[in-house]
Amino acid sequence: MDSGGGIFYKQVRVGLDGKDFTLFKFRSMKTNSDKGSLLTVGGNDSRITSIGSFIRKYKIDELPQLLNVLFGDMSLVGPRPEVRKYADLYDDEQKQVLSVKPGITDYASIEYSNENEILGKALNPEQTYIDEIMPAKLKLNLKYISEKNFAVDLKIIFGTIKKILFH
Repeated sequence: MDSGGGIFYKQVRVGLDGKDFTLFKFRSMKTNSDKGSLLTVGGNDSRITSIGSFIRKYKIDELPQLLNVLFGDMSLVGPRPEVRKYADLYDDEQKQVLSVKPGITDYASIEYSNENEILGKALNPEQTYIDEIMPAKLKLNLKYISEKNFAVDLKIIFGTIKKILFH
């Protein structure tokens, strides 16, 4: 509404068995903002629209991923799908996250709900993501895979709701 362009943002992500799929989101950034960095760096990222800040804060921008769940590309809970640029950096152990469907939420989504703030304070956001955040998130994803069951999924779903509402 405040930046022109379509309501949806589509991006290719890496899913089950390393296959690419199109992930849907509500657009929260100015059109063509992903032509530069793929990472969002803090609340002061000038590419984010004013409405975009609100829908990101409450994770409303993620709702169209329910379409990805209906299409069979994603689950409600599972490792967040990564863009190819970063998935190509996975070591053999980390590639195990590609053995399950990616999800809308996971342990890492809860633990790193402030990822943009961390990256906003980093001298080199991309290197910080690659060296620190991504490996930590992948460890949490491997934890999820090792204990995956319905009760864990419910725990993650309710943990995500709590994090969104009381962030």
